[in-house]
Amino acid sequence: MLTVSEIFTTAPAGGLTEEQKAVFAALEHLQIPYERVEHDWANTMADCEAVSAVLGVDVCKNLVLCNRQKTQYYLLAMPSDKPFHTKDLSHQLGCARLSFAEPEAMETLLHVQPGSASILSLLFDTEGKVQLVIDRETKDCEYFSCHPCKSTGTLKLKTADVLQAFLPYTKHEPVTVDLPRW
Repeated sequence: MLTVSEIFTTAPAGGLTEEQKAVFAALEHLQIPYERVEHDWANTMADCEAVSAVLGVDVCKNLVLCNRQKTQYYLLAMPSDKPFHTKDLSHQLGCARLSFAEPEAMETLLHVQPGSASILSLLFDTEGKVQLVIDRETKDCEYFSCHPCKSTGTLKLKTADVLQAFLPYTKHEPVTVDLPRW
């Protein structure tokens, strides 16, 4: 079972990576309030269940995908309990079959390791090479929860703040999809 801290409403005082510092600075600059917890490395959605219980919100599943030619990249945000089928997403996006992006691409484009990607890592996609894709169920939730570029912490933010303040700040316009639950 994952060990999860109490809830905090300010950035950690120290021990942050440069990417985490940039995320918390951006949230402060945009005046976006959040709740956060610290925890052991959460590598799977099963690990995130304990985090979800403490924050009272589903921790979003974030997948970094690319086309076969590795010329188009996508960050998919979806409910943790919804299965992912590449053909469903490929069909809705009108693109060829998608696969998981390689760790090197995640580091180059989003400055994260596998398991740590989230909408907040779009802060580092300054050239707009990653298309954000959000499942409608996630987009319609009141709260959005994700890692701040390292999966040893998780934030709970208002989805409206993410959509109306953070994403415009990063110059990313999401594409909404309706992925099936079967």
